[in-house]
Amino acid sequence: MVPSGIVEDLQRTAKGLNAGNRRRVEPDLHLTESRRCANVPDMNTSNALLGYPEDARLLLVNADDLGSNHGNTAAIFTAIERGIVSSTSLMAPCPWAAWAMAWLRHHREVPFAVHLTMVCEYPMYRWGPIAPRQEVTSLLAPDGYFPTEHDCAAQLADVRIEHVETEFRAQIAWVRATGLEPTHLDFHCLPDGGRDDITDLTARIAAEDGLAMRTHGRGIAERLRAEGRAVVDHPVVDSYGLPIEGRLEHYLGLLRDLPPGVTEWAVHPGLGNDELRTLEPESWGIRRGDFDVVTSDAIREAIAAEGITLITWRQMQATWVDR
Repeated sequence: MVPSGIVEDLQRTAKGLNAGNRRRVEPDLHLTESRRCANVPDMNTSNALLGYPEDARLLLVNADDLGSNHGNTAAIFTAIERGIVSSTSLMAPCPWAAWAMAWLRHHREVPFAVHLTMVCEYPMYRWGPIAPRQEVTSLLAPDGYFPTEHDCAAQLADVRIEHVETEFRAQIAWVRATGLEPTHLDFHCLPDGGRDDITDLTARIAAEDGLAMRTHGRGIAERLRAEGRAVVDHPVVDSYGLPIEGRLEHYLGLLRDLPPGVTEWAVHPGLGNDELRTLEPESWGIRRGDFDVVTSDAIREAIAAEGITLITWRQMQATWVDR
């Protein structure tokens, strides 16, 4: 237990530096028109590619940020073992990634992504690249770590694509060097990598490596589906965009309104302990709320009552292999 005085001091620091509110960086400068129009309904789905009828309502529940800190990682373990979470996304550069990877080696049935990371959202809890720093200099903040979300939008325009490729491949290689095999790729804080050329680079790496890929923009999703690769058919539900109050009721409403096709919930379970309250003094309730929802009997019963099928990223990956 951290002494309360220290926690209070750190919380005051976090509020001053980061306003306590984690957000997704989406610089409009780099978004295509199709990505800005991601809420337009898409009648084409990946159901046939996955062997389901067109009217099937398919749900992926993916827990983001495995390895980011102790409390989030422990919460995700429980959400997989006791809840509805069917896959997770590993942040290889983070301090608790080694513990996360040790757990994954003992739970090889769990599908997981390499959560490609170029952002460190916490000003006082830092991580940086796996590749040698001198090989990825455009990705670095002045302190030698990844930029915070506050600084990332401005820096993203000047990031060199060859540095992105070097770091992304290093993160994937680091995970595989521990004896693990991911099922898919997705992005930390930057939907589709925040830039069209980064989106295209990641799709190329995924295709080369036989890994599936989370997509936010409808344009890239339609292109990949046309190539015979299963993708998420509807805008990804990022739990940081949902209200903290009435969280369970909001998720139950999403289930009632779930359309045919593949929908993904990118949830962020956390224990809500002193560690998380220090790092996210204003928004820790998002993670604790997600943890309570995905481990509840109510959400599992609602999924069954609605006739929704929980699927996994391993099923999605099968359509990306040997194409």
